[in-house]
Amino acid sequence: MTDATEPFIDERTAFDSYLRSEKQLSPRTQESYARDLKKFFAYCQHHNITQFDQINAQSVRQNLAQLHRAGLSGKSLRRWLSSLRAFFRFAIRRGWLKYNPAEDLQAPKIEKKLPKVLDADQASQFVELSGDNFLDRRDRALLELIYSSGLRLAEVAGLNIQDIDLQDALVVVTGKGSKTRTLPVGKQAIAALRQWLAVRTQAVSADEQALFITARGRRISHRAIQLRLQQLSQRQSMDNPVHPHMLRHSFASHMLESSGDLRLVQELLGHANISTTQVYTHLDFQHLAKVYDQAHPRAQRKKSGD
Repeated sequence: MTDATEPFIDERTAFDSYLRSEKQLSPRTQESYARDLKKFFAYCQHHNITQFDQINAQSVRQNLAQLHRAGLSGKSLRRWLSSLRAFFRFAIRRGWLKYNPAEDLQAPKIEKKLPKVLDADQASQFVELSGDNFLDRRDRALLELIYSSGLRLAEVAGLNIQDIDLQDALVVVTGKGSKTRTLPVGKQAIAALRQWLAVRTQAVSADEQALFITARGRRISHRAIQLRLQQLSQRQSMDNPVHPHMLRHSFASHMLESSGDLRLVQELLGHANISTTQVYTHLDFQHLAKVYDQAHPRAQRKKSGD
């Protein structure tokens, strides 16, 4: 419940109603706005800012710097600024403000984190599951297919039987924006899929078209796949838990490392913009730099001297 001493309570209530009724945002998004705005109004309360004409770019900038010093990430700060801009635009329409004090402010740049990947040996160690029961076959086919074709979690979970062509070793996936793409499937994945399809009929429900199902015969969920990979990470003695996107990242990195063709990797991953794919050039460079440091005699001498 909002503390009565906090400023702009009525205005915040009106904004909440606007987000819910007119914008029809999800409860989760509304909560995100509320958390961001609460940070700013706590700042206002601390500095005795109780009227809109007391809010200016300087006060927003000071709060931004304060949150940055407190350790809020660049991504969170950008979202915080976006929430403030939305609230101030609403305030302008209501006549409470004459201009948007957050409009020209910029959050610190977001540091791009390189995705974690497995090297080729680690990837093989993870996907080569032993065992011949129902779940063993399903999990082996699931892992092999993700790594073989670089699929997203949602893409592999959404696959239907008719999306796989074992004869021509192809899979049709539906990616972001409902865009479909046809991808090659490696021979190891095809072999694993054949083994899986031979036992899938034992549990599948009559009307279920999903390629990957649970022991109860229904489509496996995103969360179930994530949890299963965590369990398999321990079973396969991996150093760290492996999640579905790590297999996708590993596929991309290994393809780029072998082919050097960034456009090819972009097409395979289904990236709309090649700038999204370019992160893997940094991964490839890191790999080359690591090999150089290990192999080059001058690099070794420098390292031992240090």
